[in-house]
Amino acid sequence: MDNLQKMNRMNQRRPKEINLKELFLVIKRRSIIILLMTIIAGLAGYILNQSNVVPLYQSSSRIIIGADEESRKTLQVIVRDSSILDIVIKKMGLKETSDQLANKITVASLESSQVVSISVVDSNPIMASKIADITAEVFKEEVPKIVDKDYIRILSKAKVNPVPINPKNDNKMFYGVIGGLVIGIGAAFFLETLDDRIRSSKEIEEFLGVPVVGRIPKITRWNKKKAASKTKLDVKMRGETVDYK
Repeated sequence: MDNLQKMNRMNQRRPKEINLKELFLVIKRRSIIILLMTIIAGLAGYILNQSNVVPLYQSSSRIIIGADEESRKTLQVIVRDSSILDIVIKKMGLKETSDQLANKITVASLESSQVVSISVVDSNPIMASKIADITAEVFKEEVPKIVDKDYIRILSKAKVNPVPINPKNDNKMFYGVIGGLVIGIGAAFFLETLDDRIRSSKEIEEFLGVPVVGRIPKITRWNKKKAASKTKLDVKMRGETVDYK
């Protein structure tokens, strides 16, 4: 008896191991947790994908600057200067500062040529096109007043681009579902290792180290009614009138 008690204590301290054959049963038993984790993570990914994403549109106007490379670099800096952008803001009636407008504008030479692109990014595609064109026009008019360069010509005006440059990424919902599924399965197995309940005769044999010779069926209302009806039938067959309750 003492040996059996010692063995029981050792088994209680031993962590519960999960066989590969039992993986499916564990997933099935903890399916509600896995399903909830998957749904919650998927919804979080969907909400994150739908919110905080403002579509941005880009339009570009091109100008030709007839100057050497060093002077051209200087003129590109002037495009985003407040002396130019303040006039653009006044002409268009914009409610933003020159610094805010400068953050929307990108100026770059095309393949080391004399062609310079003035690109504008805005949440309104029409506004992006207008800002690019007016910035190019103001630059052409104002540069001769600032530096001794008058060979600036507008090559092409900006076109309205209906396609946003930052489309929504639907992968967030997919990643959320996959992440939730992985977390749910991990949580299921973690809870299973903490569960000390014995669920099968095999676990009893492993726990006690002795074979199981019999099982007691689970007592339910149906079993009670079935047993009661069988007892009544036996009593009637013997000719007795005693009711069984």
